[in-house]
Amino acid sequence: MYQLISAAILGLVEGLTEFLPISSTGHLILVNRWFSFGQPFTKLFDIVIQSGAILAVIIFFWKDIWPSSWKFNELKTKWGTILAAFIPTALIGFLFADIAEKYLFNPLVVAAALVFYGIIFIILEKFKKEGMKDQVSYSDAILIGLVQALALVPGTSRSGATILGLLFLGYARPAAAKFSFLLAIPTLVAASGYSLLKYKAPISGAEMGYLAIGFFISLISAYFVIRWFLSYISRKDFIPFAWYRIVLGLVVILFAFWS
Repeated sequence: MYQLISAAILGLVEGLTEFLPISSTGHLILVNRWFSFGQPFTKLFDIVIQSGAILAVIIFFWKDIWPSSWKFNELKTKWGTILAAFIPTALIGFLFADIAEKYLFNPLVVAAALVFYGIIFIILEKFKKEGMKDQVSYSDAILIGLVQALALVPGTSRSGATILGLLFLGYARPAAAKFSFLLAIPTLVAASGYSLLKYKAPISGAEMGYLAIGFFISLISAYFVIRWFLSYISRKDFIPFAWYRIVLGLVVILFAFWS
């Protein structure tokens, strides 16, 4: 029963946090202190529930991924810029992902990143130069790919970093959010695929059930979060999320020193 509850809670945490600017990886690391599986199954479980969130993006943006009327130049520009943003992230991830996982995946690093980037988010929201640009250029896409690589540090937030980066470069909020979500598809697929290739342990029937529960809960919750967040970000800023990050990070730090 404990493992069924863990599967449900972790799937929900992934779905709720993957596309909000509060760091899904950071939240999973924190929640894993109370709800987790034995190693190495926990790593596989995190990959599978992340796949649920990826599928939610694909379903939600299906018309952008597979439009009814193909306009080659528009598709080439859209997916060309996504690829341009993905490449620097992929290169940096390939070089440093294992190092980051080994040395940085712990609650104190997560807490410090939550607080630090919470403050950065507040500063950028105050001084960003949000504009009306809609189509991301190749040069800006490369910059966003470098910004996205900051999410190798757990607690940073991939979606928060990329959206704020685009806002600072003068893009409209809806365009920034949409680009960030579409960029998540190759980024998360590559990260999940790389981790899956390293997984060699056998999987039991019970573990298959846990994976299914976590996957579907992550899929459903992520879908509704995407729909809500796109509406929210078109009207409001990241300040509430920034304060949430700061408060949560400080609580984790205080708990670590007092426990």
